[in-house]
Amino acid sequence: MATTTRTTRLTAGLLAGGIALVPLAGCSFTSQNFSCSASSCTVTLDGQGSEVEILGTTVALGGVQDGRATISVGGASVSCGQGESVTAGPLALECTSVSGDSVELRATLN
Repeated sequence: MATTTRTTRLTAGLLAGGIALVPLAGCSFTSQNFSCSASSCTVTLDGQGSEVEILGTTVALGGVQDGRATISVGGASVSCGQGESVTAGPLALECTSVSGDSVELRATLN
């Protein structure tokens, strides 16, 4: 049993590690309001407080006012309007769309 348990743990660890590397390994994936490719991720944050983890960094929408989105990136706060780019922590973000109470971002590693 000890060998089976150890093998199961090792397999689970390898799978978890492989999944974490998917965005960096040339693969791509898409889910609701979130998609990643080898070099970038695109996400839509809809509503104050909505958040997602992008390339290992938590990104949250603080709110939208006067066409500008306030975004928390790993604890740092930045603001951007549609078409603007900002850098925060390990990420470079482009606000591709800002409307109502949502923002669409394209994120790449710095």
